[in-house]
Amino acid sequence: MDVRPATTERPVQIRCYNGLSIEPWLGHLAALRIAVFRDWPYLYDGDEEYEAEYLKTYLRSPRSVAVLAFDGDLVVGASTGLPLADESEAFTAAFADTSIPVTDVFYCGESVLLPAYRGKGIGHRFFDEREAHARSYGDYGWTAFCAVDRDPSHPRRPAFHRGNDAFWNKRGYRPRADLRARLPWREVGQDGETDHTLTFWLRPLERTR
Repeated sequence: MDVRPATTERPVQIRCYNGLSIEPWLGHLAALRIAVFRDWPYLYDGDEEYEAEYLKTYLRSPRSVAVLAFDGDLVVGASTGLPLADESEAFTAAFADTSIPVTDVFYCGESVLLPAYRGKGIGHRFFDEREAHARSYGDYGWTAFCAVDRDPSHPRRPAFHRGNDAFWNKRGYRPRADLRARLPWREVGQDGETDHTLTFWLRPLERTR
């Protein structure tokens, strides 16, 4: 899939898809993940076969959501979410010994956006749409996402890198050092996979039921 910017002159359109309606867009999601996650802090050397299998998780979950950003016909950004209970054990295991049942959490997956479209409020729209989607069911007490842990002195950290912590805090999310997931992936320039630790960030979500 082509993930090059078309033009930033037109207004970016945001559209939401749920469950099986996400299927036609899986290739675009995979291409964006591979392109964006190749950069810091993930340094992910993407694998199309893995992406194709992983993204099927959203098709198996009736409550999943994919929020896509379009510049004309080009998908320039994407953000996903689904009930944490529908995620893999790598994510659900972190809650095994806590007072928060996995059924109380709506998990916000990746948000990936091409560089030319950043700083235009699209990141906020991604969170707005996913939180509204979770809130519409009325039975979730939390929204959550994971962020990879990186040493500030990591040799591949860009010199002027600005993290997203301030943005996430402004959205009402707080890191939970007691809630962590471990995931393996191959980094750019490496031959094999290495384990990575990711910390959950949580935000209370008002129930309507």
